[in-house]
Amino acid sequence: MTDPQWLDDVEMRAWLGYVRTRDLIAAAIGRDAGRAANLSYVEYSVLVYLADAPGQRLTFADLAGALEWSQSRLSHQITRMQKRGLVSRETMPHDARRTVARLTPAGGQLLTTAAPAHVRSVRRHMIDVLDRSQLTALAEIYDVLVDHHRTTGATPPELRRANPDPAGA
Repeated sequence: MTDPQWLDDVEMRAWLGYVRTRDLIAAAIGRDAGRAANLSYVEYSVLVYLADAPGQRLTFADLAGALEWSQSRLSHQITRMQKRGLVSRETMPHDARRTVARLTPAGGQLLTTAAPAHVRSVRRHMIDVLDRSQLTALAEIYDVLVDHHRTTGATPPELRRANPDPAGA
């Protein structure tokens, strides 16, 4: 067994900076969303994907792939959101083995209410903190990392998605 190649100071700063900011920004946006619309960041993400889908519905497999979640995690989340009346669960008419999540009118209305506060929160906690060149560099860095995980097999096939994340803003 070989010793790991430990991170040097710059590598450690980069790694811990990513981890800390990911958690801090997600928590801040989640708090803001909860106050503005009684909606978690996770719920917001599900609603955005459904709102952008044809017919405002997606199969569980497609939605889980878009969110990069397991179908089990998605099923539990949809159950919670279904109880709130934000989404419905349906079987596909031509294939009863496949389940579809559909945005309900109540879910669509809540998303419409939450979206402006979400964008303000994203701006306040991330976008407006950086200047344009920093944003461009960060976007390019994330493009490289996302492409690496989608093309090298670092992300399991069932969790890969081809479309960008519309929940980002």
